[in-house]
Amino acid sequence: MAGHSKFKNIMHRKGAQDKKRSGMFSKLSREITVAAKMGLPDPDMNPRLRAAVNAAKAQSMPKDNIARAIDKASRGDGENYEEIRYEGFGPGGVSLIIETLTDNRNRTVTNVRTGMSKNGGNLGAPGSVSHGFDRVGLITYPVKAGDADKVFEAALDAGAEDVTSSEDGHEIWTAVGDLHEVAKALEPVLGEAESAKLAWKPQTMVEVNEADAATLLKLLDVLDDDDDVQTVWGNYEISDEVMEKLG
Repeated sequence: MAGHSKFKNIMHRKGAQDKKRSGMFSKLSREITVAAKMGLPDPDMNPRLRAAVNAAKAQSMPKDNIARAIDKASRGDGENYEEIRYEGFGPGGVSLIIETLTDNRNRTVTNVRTGMSKNGGNLGAPGSVSHGFDRVGLITYPVKAGDADKVFEAALDAGAEDVTSSEDGHEIWTAVGDLHEVAKALEPVLGEAESAKLAWKPQTMVEVNEADAATLLKLLDVLDDDDDVQTVWGNYEISDEVMEKLG
């Protein structure tokens, strides 16, 4: 959980498990529908929708599911989702930012608060932890996109601010306003990104011990299982040694 993956959202961390696949597709569909409703239903003309579609493709979501979600938005069908951000503290004093898309804010806040309190955390007031994060753009690529030097050069030429490469893949960080332009400039060199989204990047990391890590991972699983929760960002760092002990 150290290095590259510490910034990954929990949906990605859990994505390889088949039992999570249907829930993941539900979250991806929700994001596609919201993005299509907020702009044109054409990915080429709507950067947020394009990013959502690319993220769905990266998780092998069937094309029919993607088309259905866009069509639903085009017809004005389905629920109207609201974007709500929650902030709080997890085990070991880590800071968490929880991004949701919900059609029932009372249900969502109750579920998030309960999940936090039962797993060593507590929900804070708006702004209670976000001051410790930078709002940035994040573009992710798999390892197969190229070696670290190739990705670094491409990112530099495209106008990115920072690059992190590891055995898990590549993360390219941008200014908020540059996200989609950088993503577009990278495509001819590296291909389509796994994801391109606004992110919360921790300014400092918190090393989590074995006992707190076990509770924290349980909390992240609980949040991940909630259909309304789209992404969780945190400033936690769990060493490989601790992860091995936890199995």
